[in-house]
Amino acid sequence: MLRLTLEQAEELAQSILRRHGFSEAYVRAIGATLLAGERDGCTSHGLWRLLGIVQTLKAGKVEPCADPQLIDQAPGLVRVDARGGFSQLAFAAGLPLLADKARTNGIAALAINHCVHFSALWVELEALTELGLVALACNPTQAYVAPAGGSRPLFGTNPIAFGWPRVGQLPFIFDFATSATARGEIELHRRAGQPLPLGWGVDQQGQPCSDAAEVLDNGAMLTFGGHKGSALSAMIELIAGPLIGDLTSLESSVHDAGSKALPYHGELLIALDPQRFLGGQATQHLARAEALFLAMQAQGARLPSQRRYAARAHSLAHGVEITQTLYDDLQALLD
Repeated sequence: MLRLTLEQAEELAQSILRRHGFSEAYVRAIGATLLAGERDGCTSHGLWRLLGIVQTLKAGKVEPCADPQLIDQAPGLVRVDARGGFSQLAFAAGLPLLADKARTNGIAALAINHCVHFSALWVELEALTELGLVALACNPTQAYVAPAGGSRPLFGTNPIAFGWPRVGQLPFIFDFATSATARGEIELHRRAGQPLPLGWGVDQQGQPCSDAAEVLDNGAMLTFGGHKGSALSAMIELIAGPLIGDLTSLESSVHDAGSKALPYHGELLIALDPQRFLGGQATQHLARAEALFLAMQAQGARLPSQRRYAARAHSLAHGVEITQTLYDDLQALLD
């Protein structure tokens, strides 16, 4: 293992992005997102993603200097056309207007169209909870996952995330794929030559499979919770696909045309303002939420994101560790 300070990790990411021609705005935004994943122990969404980012660029599937277009669609709706760029700048462009509309109306939505997406949703939800807003986000990906009862890829990993702001404390956030695990986790198992837990995927015949390469190349991933996860995944296909005028996971795979680039699709975010919902009673009712969190912890339950926050505290003090193999692969991107 190789230890890097957070500053070294961010500089490595930014140097690679500059080397491959990304605009300075994307260099900063993508670099910050990659650093957040690595810092918080989410290595499948950290520096390792640079390999896929550069591959996507070389495949001609992302615009490295795209300027997002902000559209004031309706009183409670913001739309941002990412114009084929990564989602980070599109989100940044839409965030101020989304927050203003949520504070005015109590609820507002942001639809991001025509973006390439690789990052965890919690990064965006933390930006919303910092503004005191409750938030939801979801997106399709590419067709990696079989529906319950099926055996062929149709759905994406289709993550869904929720964020709740807390006064004086880090927010309550969950962010998980509707697949049994994130695709990045299976990729990391393949790189490490490790078998998959049964239940993560099936082979080409639809049989349970522990071979990461077989699942990724010939078989399909599975949803969590059988038909329940499958239904949630279908919901995300609809509300973050046709509802916002963007691609389903299967359509995104067709767009990819075998290049194995990062997914191209849309994203839906919904922001709710507790102050607008509750007015003068906001403090009273938000305190009831804190009582719920305390009751969960009193039973020994771990609140979502607590492990990530612990990893963040450790990284802020000690930096991060990556494998020498990954470091060598990243250095090769600078040649």
